[in-house]
Amino acid sequence: MTCDKHMPVMPGVMTRNAGKPRQAGAPADSDLKEKKSAMELAEEIIGKTKAAGRKTLTEAESKQVLKACGIPVVAEETAGSLDEALAAAARIGYPVVLKGLGTRLTHKTERGLVHLNLRDREEARTAAEKIMADAGADLEGFLVQPMITGRREFVAGLFCDPQFGPVVMFGLGGIFTEALGDVVFRVAPVSEAQAEAMLDELRSRNLLGPFRGEAAADRRELVATITGLSRLGLTAPDITEIDINPLLIDPQGTVCAVDALIVLGERPVANEPRPPVKVEDIARIFHPRSVAFIGASAQLGKWGHLLMTDLVTGGYEGGIYLVNAKGQDIAGRKTYPSVADIPDHVDLGIVTLPASQVRDLIPKFQAKGIKYMLLISSGFSEVGAEGREMERELVREAAAAGVVILGPNTMGILNPHRKLYCTGTPVWPKAGSIGLVAQSGNLGTQLLAFAEREGIGIRAFSGSGNEAMITIEDYLNGFEVDELTKTVVLYIESIKNGRRFFTAAWRVAKKKPVIVLKGGRTAAGNRAAASHTGAMAANIKLFNAACRQTGVVVADQPMDLLDLSAAFSSLPLPKGKRVAMLTMGGGWGVVASDLCIESGLEAPHLTPDVIAEIDKLLPPYWNHSNPVDLVGQFDPAIPLQVMETLVKWDQCDAVIHLGAVGRNYFVRNMVKATTTADPTYPEAFVNLGVEREARGEDAFYKKSAELMEKYGKPILGVILLEDENTKTVTDVPGSPYKGVTFLTPERAVKALARMAEYQVWLAREERQNKARQLA
Repeated sequence: MTCDKHMPVMPGVMTRNAGKPRQAGAPADSDLKEKKSAMELAEEIIGKTKAAGRKTLTEAESKQVLKACGIPVVAEETAGSLDEALAAAARIGYPVVLKGLGTRLTHKTERGLVHLNLRDREEARTAAEKIMADAGADLEGFLVQPMITGRREFVAGLFCDPQFGPVVMFGLGGIFTEALGDVVFRVAPVSEAQAEAMLDELRSRNLLGPFRGEAAADRRELVATITGLSRLGLTAPDITEIDINPLLIDPQGTVCAVDALIVLGERPVANEPRPPVKVEDIARIFHPRSVAFIGASAQLGKWGHLLMTDLVTGGYEGGIYLVNAKGQDIAGRKTYPSVADIPDHVDLGIVTLPASQVRDLIPKFQAKGIKYMLLISSGFSEVGAEGREMERELVREAAAAGVVILGPNTMGILNPHRKLYCTGTPVWPKAGSIGLVAQSGNLGTQLLAFAEREGIGIRAFSGSGNEAMITIEDYLNGFEVDELTKTVVLYIESIKNGRRFFTAAWRVAKKKPVIVLKGGRTAAGNRAAASHTGAMAANIKLFNAACRQTGVVVADQPMDLLDLSAAFSSLPLPKGKRVAMLTMGGGWGVVASDLCIESGLEAPHLTPDVIAEIDKLLPPYWNHSNPVDLVGQFDPAIPLQVMETLVKWDQCDAVIHLGAVGRNYFVRNMVKATTTADPTYPEAFVNLGVEREARGEDAFYKKSAELMEKYGKPILGVILLEDENTKTVTDVPGSPYKGVTFLTPERAVKALARMAEYQVWLAREERQNKARQLA
């Protein structure tokens, strides 16, 4: 353990605590200072506990270890007898707390071995005698503490997760811990900045400030507690659990661990760790020069037919070979009875054979030099124990043969940049910058179809299936170095290696946004995820905490994935949380303002200079506030001018426009009404309005892109009314940015809020990096 070298110099934990902790039958702590450091003492305590065959430290021992890592603990004394306890109480000063102490006394409160607020020697003696009677042979001594008053109780601790390893917890303590569940988590290591963020995430965070005449909690001591637990989790591998409850805050704001327990043992580990797959191998799967369909079929609706027809329709320019044991030509293409009969080299084998026949392909792939297999076939780990064993054997044999498998149980892959459209669903989204991986075939299909319809470009897509070899963590490594990937989007039901996911996501998020939707957030969702992915989902609170810590943007529902990816891939990040709005109607402005505040954004008041600028553009009865109500002005130039005034405002970090685009539906209906009522109107004249509106929207998006380039602030909007041509993303030729409009204010505000949160995380990471460099 190395906690001592990080331990800050701590003042007296409590101003009135004069006592020094001492093990029963051992010299006082002060007597040991010349002989050993605090951490050496902690290591000795843990070593003796293990040697004695014990799995828990006593309360006194636990606090000594915590103190060594800079965690503020109550100053207390241990006593080996009743007389020693009374002497200790006299030194500390009444009122005191008296507790039974012993290696087998881990639940003292339940056994009545904790006596509070003992006001004099007689009360202390009576309490000690009762403890002796109730504890019996389990009693090894007494623990004497000052009676510390405080109405604010919190809990802090450490546990070891099979996926993520050591995890620090902090939350509301006392009797409300389980009832309210107001706790937050971070995966070790936890920096001081991350510890501060944990405090701010509590729903009950107001209790940490000034409260009913009591001083604000000393945040430095709270941060020291969290980071101290983190260091213990990383440097003391024998510790599996730490519980500090309560972590008390007294009226002066001083923080103190009043009770603590440390548990030793073997830490849990995740089953079946997957070895990493090389980034080059993943890249080659998505850039094959030739593919072979093993299990090709002429039957409409079968996977062996769907995949081939989708690939051909998408315009794939590489070699395509069909393998079918019957040897019948399919779609006018020659069919080979075996992969060995293919005359040319094959990069990627796409397999749709029954699961029982797949293992026999491994030596054939090896002999032919096919290094990569896209395994569509199901019937493996997702179906139960027999399938899991079949999958393990397949992976073992494939690894030995040098064959890399994507899948099994996958819906396929896409790389629009190479016209590689190889999924079981006829969708062909355009090439773009979003890397998309989904552990659900159906959800992946929906996301791709939505991307195609909404004009959202895809860098690459994988339906990752059971991830027998290539896992989410491997995809993250690939997206990290891929220059064409600007935004990473993941639908995850399970992770195979939480620690790898944690470190990989952290690295990638520093370079490009990572957006994640987690399936299996509830017990029912966990069961559903296990039933078709063959893996249990991780605890959602812990998973979300790991995401927040690593800068991953968490989506709440499937639609969020595309909304967020559209915004992140098309707009600059906001530098802050201040939002200016312009709206075609007052109601939308009110709704959008409420949503901004509820989402952690700000809607600043317009300053006099901005009001003066807009006064030149709008009638005198405009509302003179943010959001700016355009009061029904339908001149297409006015929204552009107001938008420019707002975006260049130095107290604005982003602009949301509501109803400035999307009037085509109304214009066409107006033309319809006009021509119906008066058929004599010239057709060219009535169509002029439709054409003018279309040109106006193009000009609006072009101007938005120009302003985003000039000022580096995102501009996004809400469409007035959708029609058959409505898209979330509108390309602007020659610009790195695009027009982004959503159907509702809540979708626009949510996207902007997540962008702002990500920017805050990036800024915090940058500050921490600079601090580390200076240190």
